[in-house]
Amino acid sequence: MPNILDIRRRIRSVINTRQITKAMKVVSAAKLRRAQDRAMAARPYAQMLTNVLKSLVARAEIYDPETGEPKHPLLVQRPEKNLLMIVVTGDKGLAGGFNANINKAALRFIESKEGDSKEEKNVDIEAIGRKGRDFLRRRYPAAKVQTHTLADLDEFEVERGAAERSAAVQIVGEHVGILGKVGFAQASALAESVIERYTREEIDAVYVVFNEFKSVIAQRLIVEQILPIETIGKQTVRLSEEMTEEERKKAKEAAISAGVGMRKSPADEVAEKFATAQVDYIYEQSPEELFRDLLPKYVSIQIFRALLESVAAEHAARMTAMDSATNNATDMIDSLTLVMNRARQAKITKEIIEIVSGAAAM
Repeated sequence: MPNILDIRRRIRSVINTRQITKAMKVVSAAKLRRAQDRAMAARPYAQMLTNVLKSLVARAEIYDPETGEPKHPLLVQRPEKNLLMIVVTGDKGLAGGFNANINKAALRFIESKEGDSKEEKNVDIEAIGRKGRDFLRRRYPAAKVQTHTLADLDEFEVERGAAERSAAVQIVGEHVGILGKVGFAQASALAESVIERYTREEIDAVYVVFNEFKSVIAQRLIVEQILPIETIGKQTVRLSEEMTEEERKKAKEAAISAGVGMRKSPADEVAEKFATAQVDYIYEQSPEELFRDLLPKYVSIQIFRALLESVAAEHAARMTAMDSATNNATDMIDSLTLVMNRARQAKITKEIIEIVSGAAAM
């Protein structure tokens, strides 16, 4: 028969754990609201920039009529021999399968690229987030010259050098601690280094592995190609994993209990209407000059969007995980309480039988 004192001690331990998970759920819900607001605040600018480029493409030639070459190096498509993959994970755990799913998707994508052709492909990895960095470190070596980020979150500097390749798949950059306070300057600096390598033909394609966040119950894990730019305004998704119905249900329950919702910004609708009218615009600058100024910003906003949405998705995953942990703790407390009551009742019954038996023996 279980000891009543041990059961009570275990119930108190589970109650303390439930208090921690409940507090973490509230904190994650508050951070999720702020992350949603930041992601929505960046969407009108991204949508407006995309529409400007789409309008420019519709009214100007992006290829030289004589040579047939693109008028910007970011539009040039080459055979994929050297790839760059940016893996965006979280810095902390306790978020369910959020980080593990991203790491597994990155491995699957690398394996798929290695098996596409008989020719060996080189893959460089930029690891953003501590969980992804630690996971990839155990599997792939680091380049001789690495990319580093400063501890100061307000600055983001990239140190580059002639890196000597140590393996077909290697880590060339580690960015830890920047997701707590994501700024456009950080994404822009990373985009500049990526664009510079692509322009020098050191890499032939750039992919981003992250969790795309639309709402608490609408997320998907994707591998998106950002370079070369094939179609402006259209995502080039190479791998995608949707949420299951069970995950959607749990996320919805967690959002309702925490009072978290998804609001559509009115600025999104205004931005979507730009450049949709059939009007012949006249641009003062040449197409080459416009593409030279706008395409790097387009790549920067794509990386910035991936970082913002990954942060929001991480907080949503942690809120859902902590809600499930709190519910499981409540169920465990009820189960242990029932076991304790049965043990106490059995003890009382035994004592009554012993008293009656003793009285009958006398």
